[in-house]
Amino acid sequence: MIRPIKKVLVANRGEIAARIMRTCHQLGIETVAVYSDADRHSPHVVMADHAVCLGAPPSRESYLNINKIIQAAIATGADAIHPGYGFLSENDVFALAVQTAGIIFIGPSPESIRMMGNKLAAKRAAKEFHIPMVPGSDDAISDIKEAKAVAAKIGFPLLIKAAAGGGGKGMRIVHNASEVEAQIERAMSEALSSFGDGSVFIEKYVTSPRHIEIQVMADHHGHCLHLFERECSIQRRHQKIIEEAPSSILSAEKRKKMGQDAILVARSCNYAGAGTVEFLLDENGNHYFLEMNTRLQVEHPVTEMITGLDLVALQIRIAEGHALPISQEELHINGHAIELRVYAENVIGGFRPSTGTLLRYRPPHGDGIRVDDGYREGMEIPIHYDPMISKLIVHAPSRQEAIDKMKDAINGYEINGVDTTLDFGKFAIMHPSFISGQFDTHFVEKHIHEFLESETEINHTLARFAAWMYEKKKSILVLPKMEE
Repeated sequence: MIRPIKKVLVANRGEIAARIMRTCHQLGIETVAVYSDADRHSPHVVMADHAVCLGAPPSRESYLNINKIIQAAIATGADAIHPGYGFLSENDVFALAVQTAGIIFIGPSPESIRMMGNKLAAKRAAKEFHIPMVPGSDDAISDIKEAKAVAAKIGFPLLIKAAAGGGGKGMRIVHNASEVEAQIERAMSEALSSFGDGSVFIEKYVTSPRHIEIQVMADHHGHCLHLFERECSIQRRHQKIIEEAPSSILSAEKRKKMGQDAILVARSCNYAGAGTVEFLLDENGNHYFLEMNTRLQVEHPVTEMITGLDLVALQIRIAEGHALPISQEELHINGHAIELRVYAENVIGGFRPSTGTLLRYRPPHGDGIRVDDGYREGMEIPIHYDPMISKLIVHAPSRQEAIDKMKDAINGYEINGVDTTLDFGKFAIMHPSFISGQFDTHFVEKHIHEFLESETEINHTLARFAAWMYEKKKSILVLPKMEE
């Protein structure tokens, strides 16, 4: 049954809220913004047809408050809620509460979210479809003695991971048996603190992995597609900085196999909507299932660029009950796309958040350049949320042309008032390892010293130039004494 959506409440903030609203408006759908006191003047609030304040800036009092969000939807007459990414987007309790209130949840079912939200449950489901797995424990580790036995069986190095959550929290690399007890305790404690679930599991640590993810899209009529891959190996603290599509190292055969495996993972949990299946690729080209993200990804624009599809529009149509309008055979890769996440971070200080006022904010423009942002000049970067200012995306006929276009776009991006990752992004895309495609998830730790050295040299050069200018100015101001 088709249930047309007329008004969407976007349960999010910043660039993703604004991006969802743009598609809604193109489809003739009204929008409702929710916001905290810190975001009162944000672009997503201004562009919405209706706006509701949720409360104080802390997320638990605003963007994580399920009751307030549902009441806002009811009060404004919204018949659907889009969760974006982050916050409540992968919360099965929220998805169920939305459905119970008679509102359409633009995303997968609560059951799918619950199954894929727990890494152990996701691994068990995928294993039934014979998806390749990294060797490891099948169940949560409950005590140190059991952990040591599992570790001895798997061998070192190994990885301890939280069963719930993500973003690198509750994750520890263990190199030898003497570290197991301490690292297990730390991982359990961090997992409990971050996700309310202290269960962890152990798996073999892949030493030089690539992080490759496959975008899937499934409807309620039994159709499921993969929209090719994204290369997401350049990360800091297990969080992505640069993504590109397609990957520079996948053969057509490997791409097809990984796409088919991603579809099987989606089918293992009766998935519907947009989702991403993440894989590790080892140095020998073997891929292993990592996890499934049951939401729209931050990096979805690079997939949109190479396919010509609007993923948010597809999400909405699927939520209404429509079948997918395309087949796998109709999908083709067009050119190459790269995305740089522009964070308000001090890279030299270890990628620390850099809060402050955007004294100058002028994003670049041009053919094949896209900027998804949630800030304007004069706005504050608040301390309460993720410090991402925008996503800078470029598209070109070839990978090298995309790299060149990204370099030009970074040079044309003017941001003053806070530190950003723009300079590091330029360093990364111009690095020989990136240009050659020969890099892995350890790119940042391997090459950060080169960036720091180059920045130090630039600062020294600027200091010497400033000193020279100062002396030059003094010599001009000291005029020779005139003879009487």
